[in-house]
Amino acid sequence: MLQQEKILLGKGAEPVYLLPAMLNRHGLVAGATGTGKTVTIKVMAEALSELGVPVFMADVKGDLSGLALPGTANEKLQARLDTIGIPPAAFAYKGYPCRFWDVFGRHGTPVRATVSELGPLLLARLLNLSEVQEGVLNLVFKIADDKGWQLIDLKDLTSMLAYASEHRKEFTATYGSLSPQSVGAIQRSLLALETAGGEGFFGEPELDVADWLQTDAAGQGIIHILHAAELFQQPLLYATFLLWLLSELYEALPEVGDLEKPKLVFFFDEAHLLFEGAPKVLVDKVTQVVKLIRSKGVEVYFCTQNPADLPDPVLAQLNNRIQHALRAYTPAEQKAVRAAAQSFRPNPAFKTEDAIGTLGTGCALVSVLDEKGAPTVVDAVTICPPQSSFTPLAEAARAQLIALDPLNAKYKTAVDPRSAYEILSEEEAAARQQAEAEAEAAAAEKAEKREAQARQAAYRAEGRDRNGYTPIERSVRRAAATTARGIGRDVGRQITRGVLGTSNRTLSNAVGSLLGGLLGDIFR
Repeated sequence: MLQQEKILLGKGAEPVYLLPAMLNRHGLVAGATGTGKTVTIKVMAEALSELGVPVFMADVKGDLSGLALPGTANEKLQARLDTIGIPPAAFAYKGYPCRFWDVFGRHGTPVRATVSELGPLLLARLLNLSEVQEGVLNLVFKIADDKGWQLIDLKDLTSMLAYASEHRKEFTATYGSLSPQSVGAIQRSLLALETAGGEGFFGEPELDVADWLQTDAAGQGIIHILHAAELFQQPLLYATFLLWLLSELYEALPEVGDLEKPKLVFFFDEAHLLFEGAPKVLVDKVTQVVKLIRSKGVEVYFCTQNPADLPDPVLAQLNNRIQHALRAYTPAEQKAVRAAAQSFRPNPAFKTEDAIGTLGTGCALVSVLDEKGAPTVVDAVTICPPQSSFTPLAEAARAQLIALDPLNAKYKTAVDPRSAYEILSEEEAAARQQAEAEAEAAAAEKAEKREAQARQAAYRAEGRDRNGYTPIERSVRRAAATTARGIGRDVGRQITRGVLGTSNRTLSNAVGSLLGGLLGDIFR
């Protein structure tokens, strides 16, 4: 909850506050399943909203939608409030402004990205490609860029892969080898992604991250809840999508330095999925984004079961730490608990390693940054209860909120602009029409040739010449042609002398020969 413009997390030896000016140092919420992580991030989201800070949350379990509803008092919640020392008059149960999103568009406004914006690195991770296959994918992206062809959705990329493979000989000298086997493997991975429903993520209109930086009419930050219960069943798509969002925020937002409060707080639940099996280049990219995105006014909270799930370079960036209980039964688990304990500034009142294993539900070890940016001594804290409902929003109520959301009208209907698929389809249709026209012309020529051959054969059988004349007809036509030529020469000379009034023999002979030739050709 919010107290004096500070976020009250709960109470240990003293009340523990998150300071708005220190929120952009990122954070960690860790703990085993059922220890209270979800309640903790709800409490933080509520206070951030009251502070006027928009929030993004991935709802993996389907229970965060209750943020839109006011909570209900009960004995357990009142006992917790009494433990923390919050009087009833200072705690109001209420709902918060929420927007619902869904990659599949079933439980929220659709969220889309274009293939080009996702890029070959994240797409290769999503498709679980080998290093060689990723290289081929990079070449295909480069060819599309050089030709000015947009890659919007999966059919664009599929068409581009087929085109690159078909013309691989002409591309090899410029771009390098394009193995048909690698192209085939990528196409099979795309088909698997499409079959799993992942094609809905790719397309336009693409998400404008500026839409996530809004407050409501009362100045409260809007809580953006991504329905991820189904998305989470595809861990690579889930992790790739959230990393794309972080990358988009980093690319789109201007540098702002240290603010009095962040522009957006991003909760990355089940964050270990981002790093499981990820190549080093991707881990390095995540680390870079986490390091630099704070200068854009965005704070990231990684939520996971065990801090050891995250790479050390990422953990080093997480300064506000909330550690719920971890159970340690095996040597590996005990080692993880020791590592988690060593990340806190020690408290002489208790042994951190022992406390991690004995924390009750709703309690956590907390160390945050003070006014000077130094981590506080770790304390065992009873976390505040949420002011919103523990009960998820009913589907009918959720659907009503989605329908009333103006952004739903903006993103609901997918559009399909002219891109690589359409361009290649047009080229293929034109080539097919040209081939059909050439085939028809060749067939007509062949038929005409066969017809001429048949006609000549018939002439020969009848004793006719190639023009179809019998010997008698041919003799008559020759005699007629000779006579016509003679008459034509005489008439031509008479015309020249009578009409033109000249006796020039050369000219009269030429005119006579011309007219005689014309008449002769008629009877030939």
